[in-house]
Amino acid sequence: MAKYKVVVTDDRHKDYEVERQVFSDMDVELTVANCQTEDEVIEACKDADGILCNLAPMPARVIESLEKCKVISRYGVGFDNVDVNACTKKGIWLANVTDYCMEDVSDHALALLMSCARKTARRDAQVRKGMWNIGAADPIYRLAGKTFSFLGFGKIARCLHRKIVGFNFAEILVYDPYLTEEQIAQCGAKKVSFEEAISKGDYISIHIPLTNETRGVINAKAFDMMKNTAIIVNTSRGPIINEKDLIDALKQGKINSAGLDVHNKEPLDKDSELFQIENCVLTDHVGWYSEESIVELKTKVAENVKAVLNGGVPAYPVNRL
Repeated sequence: MAKYKVVVTDDRHKDYEVERQVFSDMDVELTVANCQTEDEVIEACKDADGILCNLAPMPARVIESLEKCKVISRYGVGFDNVDVNACTKKGIWLANVTDYCMEDVSDHALALLMSCARKTARRDAQVRKGMWNIGAADPIYRLAGKTFSFLGFGKIARCLHRKIVGFNFAEILVYDPYLTEEQIAQCGAKKVSFEEAISKGDYISIHIPLTNETRGVINAKAFDMMKNTAIIVNTSRGPIINEKDLIDALKQGKINSAGLDVHNKEPLDKDSELFQIENCVLTDHVGWYSEESIVELKTKVAENVKAVLNGGVPAYPVNRL
C-alpha cells in the first residue's frame, strides 16, 4: 500500500500522466474518480491524503467527512464549489492555480470583444443568408477614442490590459476595491467606482470573482446605467450577470451586445433564450483552454498537493492555516 492516497474527484481530463510525473518521486497512489454528487465525493475521498478537484461539489458536509486529507487543490482559478471556511476549520489547505491561463483567458476576452465590436460572427451568419452591404442597418463603431472599463483588475485583467493598449482608447477605467489609485495609475489606468465604470464604459470586461456580494451585480439597474452602445464581455463567472436582465437588455437595445464565455447554467439549456439573440456571442467556457495551459494547470495542481504532503505549503493557497 502506498504511503499517500491522492484522489482526482472528477475525470474531466482523462489522461493523468502529467500529475503522475509530478508524484513520481513520492510513494503516491493516484486514484481517478468521477464524482457528480456529494455522496460520491465522500465515498471516493474519505481516506484521501490529498485531493485534486475540478467541479465536484465540496460543501461543508463533504469536508467534514474527510478523515486524513491535508490539502485540496482545485483545477482552475475559481473555487466556488469548495467551502473555504470548512477547509480552514478542518485544518485542510485549499489551493488553486491563479496564473495558468492568463494569456488564454485574456486572448478569449479580446476575441469576444472584437467579435461583438466588429460583429464578425453575426456578419458571417448574415452573409451566408445572402445579405450584403449591411452597413448602417446594423452599425459598427470604432474602438479608438472610446472608453474601456475593467470590473476587477487581477492577473488576467492586467494581461488583457497589456493587449488593448495599442487600440488607442481615450480612457481605461478600473473598478477594483482591493487596489489603490496609485497601483492602478501605475498601470496606466484610472480607479473609479462601480457605477462610473459601467456608466462610462463603451466596452466593459468582467474579471471579478463570484462571491455573495458579486452574484447578480450586473442586473437591470446596472444595464439601465450603461450606454445603449455598450458591449459587455464576461470570461469570469456566469452568475455575476443576472441572465434574465441581460436578455431583456439585449432584446430592448439597452446595450449593443454581449460576449459570454461563462453562463448561469453550464451547459446552456437547449431552449435557452440566448440562442435566439443575434447580438450575443456565445462560447462554451473555453477561455481557459489551450494545449499549453492544460499542461501548466495539471502540473501546478499536483505540485500544490505534493508541497503539502512533503510538509510544506501550497504555492497557491486560498486559505491560511
